[in-house]
Formats: sequence, structure tokens, C-alpha cells
Amino acid sequence: MTSDRRRIHPRKQPRQARAELTRQRILDAAAHVFGEMGYAAGTTNRIAERARVSIGSLYQYYPNKDAILLELVTRHLDEGRQALERLREETLPGTLEGIFRAHVRIVIDNHRDDPHLLQVMAEQAPRASEVLERVSRYERERVAYVEELLTRHPDARVRDTHVAARLIVATVELLVHQLTAAPDPVEAGRLENELVAMVTRYATGGGAV
Repeated sequence: MTSDRRRIHPRKQPRQARAELTRQRILDAAAHVFGEMGYAAGTTNRIAERARVSIGSLYQYYPNKDAILLELVTRHLDEGRQALERLREETLPGTLEGIFRAHVRIVIDNHRDDPHLLQVMAEQAPRASEVLERVSRYERERVAYVEELLTRHPDARVRDTHVAARLIVATVELLVHQLTAAPDPVEAGRLENELVAMVTRYATGGGAV
């Protein structure tokens, strides 16, 4: 267990602003390299070259590219979670459709920067237990948010609010991921409109997801 943690966890946590900037340069470079070349071709040498740091400097922060990809996954999850928290604090539209639109837009925005990188993260990232738990926790939070919405909103017409919430969260996440990373991706505005129409129709009793 200890050797596995060392293999996929950062070696150095930056304590100074300059070190943190170096770490961010490595992560940003890795995001470009993995997104453009895929995981197999995205070597640490190419990441270091893109970040304009020596390979020795890269290894001061990360033992290998697994650890880099793992941190990119963590960063992606944290950004999505923070966006959901901001949504909860906002004054949302009164209609169910408007609330779903805000939620769908967050998911699309969180996938928009580099859908090919997200595909690499989903398919090839190390399955570290703490990341799997973070994924599970984030999913539970989104399901709880949608379930509360379906329970309280007067326009909602679903019987099993928990299962309905899980269906809505999974459908939005899966379709956004697939259709933004497809060879012929769906334009973000059109994808948002159709997803919102689909989940709103389902939630208001107009048909299945």
C-alpha cells in the first residue's frame, strides 16, 4: 500500500509561490500533452519540455506521469465541486427548467476546456482509492442536490425522487462527456438546450430521460 501511494502521489508540496507556479506549469503542460498525444505518448520528457522545466525538476514534484494524471483528475473534480457550491449560493430562476439549465451549464463548462484530456482521465487514470472516494462523494452531493430539488419544487412530478435524481445526474454527466469528446462534437449551446429539455420533460412527468 505504501509503495503504491508513493508511486502515484506528488513527491513535493509547494510551500513558496515560485514552487507552486512551477507545479501549475507542469500540470498545465501535462494537460496539453495528454490531450494532444494521448496517455501512452504523453511521456514525462514531453511534459517537462512543454513546461520548460528540466526532467529533474519535474521529478522533484511527481514520481511519474501516473501521479500527474491523478492530480489532474483531482483538480477537475474539485473545480466541478466548487462550481456546484457556488450554484447553491446563487439566487436561481424559479422554474425547474431554469434551475436545470444552470446545472447543465456547469457540467458543460467543466468539460469544455479539453474533452480529449477528460477522456484520458476517465479511461486511463490510476484507480487510487482516495480519488474513487472523491468521485463517489461528488456524485452523492450532486444527487442530493437534485433530489432535494425534485422533492421541493412544485413542478416536479416524479415518484421516486432518489432514483430520478441519480438518473438525471448520470445522464447529464455521461452525455456531456461523450458528446463533447466525440469526433463530431455537439456545439455547447445546442447540447445545453436539448439536455435541459430532456431532463425537464422527465422531471415534470412528460416522459422518460
